[in-house]
Amino acid sequence: MDIASIIGLFGGVILITITISITSDIRAFISVSSFIVTIGGSIASVMVQFPLTDVLKTLKVTKKIFFNKVEDPQKIIKILVKLADVSKREGLLALDDKLQNVEDEFLSNGLILAIDGNDPETIEDLMNTEISSMQERHESVHSVFNALGKFAPAFGMIGTLIGLIAMLQTLEDPTSIGVGMAVALITTFYGAFVANLMFIPMAGKLVKRTAEEVLHKRLIITGVLAIQMGENPRIIKTKLMTFLPPEQRVSVER
Repeated sequence: MDIASIIGLFGGVILITITISITSDIRAFISVSSFIVTIGGSIASVMVQFPLTDVLKTLKVTKKIFFNKVEDPQKIIKILVKLADVSKREGLLALDDKLQNVEDEFLSNGLILAIDGNDPETIEDLMNTEISSMQERHESVHSVFNALGKFAPAFGMIGTLIGLIAMLQTLEDPTSIGVGMAVALITTFYGAFVANLMFIPMAGKLVKRTAEEVLHKRLIITGVLAIQMGENPRIIKTKLMTFLPPEQRVSVER
């Protein structure tokens, strides 16, 4: 669970709610029609811009923002070093018996390629291709969230224009102008709110998740290639530790 995302989202909602409660009646900021125009219009535009499969995929990926399982690079390094030690002592084919204990599918697939006798260039090319495919899939989801962040304020303005037009039709009643203007501006508030507290930050968090996953997979590629080429386990360990920040390298050395 990503505590930072949860604290940030709910903290932002609470702070804005408190601010509204101090300065005004919070009920004045509740408008179903404004919500429908802002959120509904944004979703409609996204569906026009992107294939339905990408939009539906976004709903599934959203949970990664809050409930993403972060891969531990230190654990992977220790596994790779142990596999390198087995390969060095018993030969590369001995790793075939160890595959059932490897939980990481990307690592398992890389080891299978090495055990099957593929050359390093082929292994690296196939594994990098998988990384590129993953990045493309994730990019489509990032684009949907960025588009929502762009469309929400725009539809907030559209909702405001609708409210202003409706207000101008009742100018004969001066007492309704203030209320009408307030209702018209709520959609702009909704658009700015969801764009800057939800959609744009979510897109940024998913970009961060992708970068972490790419780093994790590149670490595995480096380890698999080193094992395939028969490098010394200590050298492999030193090489893989360069992927970690200095403060995390101590626990790997133990």
